[in-house]
Amino acid sequence: MHVIFVEPSFPANQREFVRALHAVGASVTGVGERPVEWLDDELKGWLTNYVQIQNVTDEAQLLDAVQSIQRRGWVDRLVASIESHMLATARVREETGIPGVSVETTLICRDKPLMKEFLSRHGVPCARTLGADDRDEILAFAREVGFPLIVKPRAGAGAAGTFKVDDTAQLAAALTASGVGNGGAVAVEEFIEGHEGFYDTMTIGGVVTHEFISHYYPNVLEAMRTRECAPQIVVTNRNDAPGYKELRQLGHQVIDALGIDTSATHMEWFFGPKGLKFSEIGARPPGVRQWDLYCAANEIDLYREWAMGVCYRRTSQQNTRRFAAGLVALRPERDGVITGYSGVDILQEKLGAYVIDAHLPPPGTHTQPVEAGFMANAWVRMKHPDYDTLRELLDTVGRTLRVHSR
Repeated sequence: MHVIFVEPSFPANQREFVRALHAVGASVTGVGERPVEWLDDELKGWLTNYVQIQNVTDEAQLLDAVQSIQRRGWVDRLVASIESHMLATARVREETGIPGVSVETTLICRDKPLMKEFLSRHGVPCARTLGADDRDEILAFAREVGFPLIVKPRAGAGAAGTFKVDDTAQLAAALTASGVGNGGAVAVEEFIEGHEGFYDTMTIGGVVTHEFISHYYPNVLEAMRTRECAPQIVVTNRNDAPGYKELRQLGHQVIDALGIDTSATHMEWFFGPKGLKFSEIGARPPGVRQWDLYCAANEIDLYREWAMGVCYRRTSQQNTRRFAAGLVALRPERDGVITGYSGVDILQEKLGAYVIDAHLPPPGTHTQPVEAGFMANAWVRMKHPDYDTLRELLDTVGRTLRVHSR
């Protein structure tokens, strides 16, 4: 089994996919932007070959690299795991005859208005959405749907470039910031009030073999805009609870509608006064190293399970659901330079048995802005057999462990 993996060295956890492919017996060729000399010896040991190109999202460059690899021998799979790499990878697969998620499905997963239009036709409950580059069309949509609205990039991940607008003036400002009127296009969505979470799977041959349900506290937009909170992402071990039945059915419905065969998936959802609503899906793993939490919570190597699915279309491990697991992000007092920490002893003396790992950048490290994400600065990951107890532990860390900066 010969697998080409796109960009094996960045971000840092990309190496885990390469490790897993190597572990299940695949021959792995990496295509990336960094010189081979920059790869560490362990990563190079997992790779059979490596091809450097300037830009892995450039379809022409990626196609040239893949075809050069094919001229040297048979290629069974071409895979990527980062949102921005998915479309170029799908198009090159189609051009070179390598099986995998189709261009059509990838386009639907990338373009949020197209995604919601497609899934709405298949009976999936979605927020009303418009994709447009015309201000007058967007204003007409706002008058019809009403405020608040969400304005976001048509293709993107996380909350980057996303605005909640409450009136026409805020909408106009968001459209200007998004470049609408100067060649930019956006997705404008009905705002759905409610709790936000995500449903992730490993799907093999169209069958969900592993599934995980996670929650945001608070919702993403607030977490990515508010320094004062210590936001959490928590994966439950109560998947079989009656309250999740509708969510799991919705997730399976989306996968069936899109015809996803063998792939990781990441699906966002809201639940509130309007009931359960689908938000968006990516035919890829989630970000923020969420799979690490799934591994810790379920005592499996999910990266290996992904590699087994990609290479052999089968699974080899079962989720134990023994633990709930979560991440709490810790924000510096202000942007600048980290000067130190207080409350670290709570991890060392009281909660150490529940800590999976932690990242506390040393004093002198420049801070990253809040909108850079959950793992941009300091963070702690924990697990516990009881979901509610885990939430309390994460709350305690968020209240007690402080990141000082100047």
